[in-house]
Amino acid sequence: MAKVRILSDRVANQIAAGEVIERPAAVVKELVENAIDAGATRIEVEFRHGGRSLMRVEDNGHGMSRDDALLALERHATSKIAEADDLNRLASFGFRGEALPSIASVSRFVLQTREAGADAGTEILVNGGKFVHVRDCGRPVGTRIEVAQLFNSVPARRKFLKTDQTEAAHIITGVRLYALAFPQVAFTLIEDGRVIFRSPECADLLGRVAEIFGRQLASELVPIDTAENGMRLSGLIGRPGTGRSTRHEMITFINQRPVDTRAINYALIESYHESMPKGRYPLAFVFFEIDPAAVDVNVHPSKREVRFRAETAVRGFVIRSVLTRLRELGEIVAVPMAAPIAPSPAAPASAVVLPKLVTVMPAAIERRVADHAPHLKAPPASQPIAHPVPVPSAPVAPAWRFLGLAHATYALFETKAGLVLLDRRAAHERIWFERLQEQFREGTVPSQRLLLPVPLELDPIAAALLLDRLEFLNGHGFEVVEFGRNFFRIEGVPAWMEPADAEPFVRELLGALRDGRLQESRLDVAREQLARLAAARAVRLGEAGGEAAMLALVAQLFACRSPLTSPGGTPTHVELSHGELSRRFQR
Repeated sequence: MAKVRILSDRVANQIAAGEVIERPAAVVKELVENAIDAGATRIEVEFRHGGRSLMRVEDNGHGMSRDDALLALERHATSKIAEADDLNRLASFGFRGEALPSIASVSRFVLQTREAGADAGTEILVNGGKFVHVRDCGRPVGTRIEVAQLFNSVPARRKFLKTDQTEAAHIITGVRLYALAFPQVAFTLIEDGRVIFRSPECADLLGRVAEIFGRQLASELVPIDTAENGMRLSGLIGRPGTGRSTRHEMITFINQRPVDTRAINYALIESYHESMPKGRYPLAFVFFEIDPAAVDVNVHPSKREVRFRAETAVRGFVIRSVLTRLRELGEIVAVPMAAPIAPSPAAPASAVVLPKLVTVMPAAIERRVADHAPHLKAPPASQPIAHPVPVPSAPVAPAWRFLGLAHATYALFETKAGLVLLDRRAAHERIWFERLQEQFREGTVPSQRLLLPVPLELDPIAAALLLDRLEFLNGHGFEVVEFGRNFFRIEGVPAWMEPADAEPFVRELLGALRDGRLQESRLDVAREQLARLAAARAVRLGEAGGEAAMLALVAQLFACRSPLTSPGGTPTHVELSHGELSRRFQR
């Protein structure tokens, strides 16, 4: 039987590192928080290869003496709290005293620090939890910490790290959050020798948002500042109609700590319920202040999750505050839940609403149509189906008799087997998806140059993503050029895209990259995902026209390789057989 024993400090630190340091971004987070707690007004962060090979955080805070620096590398040594009751009134980021010893136990850790009035600084080198040396060094007041070869002493943990690109995105996102939380602190972020962003001290939050996210986004924000029953909500919120496809620009802070809290996130979304299309998220950079005793930040080692003692009261206060502010602006307007884009005014009512799409039906496609729907004939091969050209007078298949439209979205057909309901949008998306896939594969994406280029200002993270992917984007019908720091111009777009859609589509594409919905490891997979995003944008549901237009749409749909579903996997049509109808009517 195994004996019970006390773990050595080194093993205990490595176990603690599994909770506190799950990835390189967690190292940067802990070091930046320590710098802020130390009163720094300038923080510089540098990392290489996604943080695997090097992370460096340097600040001009008050620094440490040699004794304090050595003590800081002991477990549960902290200057932030002294008693358990101090957890109820935390005013600092760190308080557990686990971060530095945990980091030092799984890396090559170098700490250089000097406090004001000291003749020399102190340098401490720890490799895999073992002290190598402690000696004097020359440096200005403040602290510099280098973390190299992360998880080299625990290779199993290293295998769980994602790609350099993914790990870098987490680091950049984390530093950006602290830069927003403390606009009075100058931040510099460097990746692989390239400056991602450099933001000097800003007088207010709006200036910092403009530095990081771009002045174009900052112009869409309005200030908010309300207080009630010991709670305060301040910061910036977006005007109605300026939503985003992802939550990356809906950022919340609780007592200046960046957190993810469902209570506030859901409250923000609910506040914009009547003024934001479904599936869109509001812009928000808000600070929620509350008595530290009313919120528990000691829920998880990452401290990104918190728990309110009165969550219902918090949610209600946020909703009331945002709604009141929007009403003061007089900008609450009801918007439709779906946001279809209106058809071109030039398009006749009888046109098949597939902009700029020309589909020729050769004999092989006619055979494929016959395989999927033997009772449906395709239009003659010499007769293209396009928008905005008139619908061809194709022969009408008697087994598919068009009955009409329901809710301007579903086309109803009578067939020999029963009834068919066709989802026009899903059908159009399937047709566009396969057409774009073919164009991407053959490298024949038609493009149109814009008479007036579309300006595009991005935050440094999105700008870095776009710079790395300009070749891919420009190879698929776009013409995007860099035009300054974090500034681009869209000078050409694919022929299927309306120029007004160019900017929101590129932003949506970058959001998909940041969310991991668009993978680049394989070109064919990336093209498929791009075609899926593009197909949703290409569809314009205008007036459907008459029977000929609907039968032409069906012909195009069944000429596809997978006519039964949309690119998103939803059915393109539903059939109700005679038997099903009889059962429904209890015959």
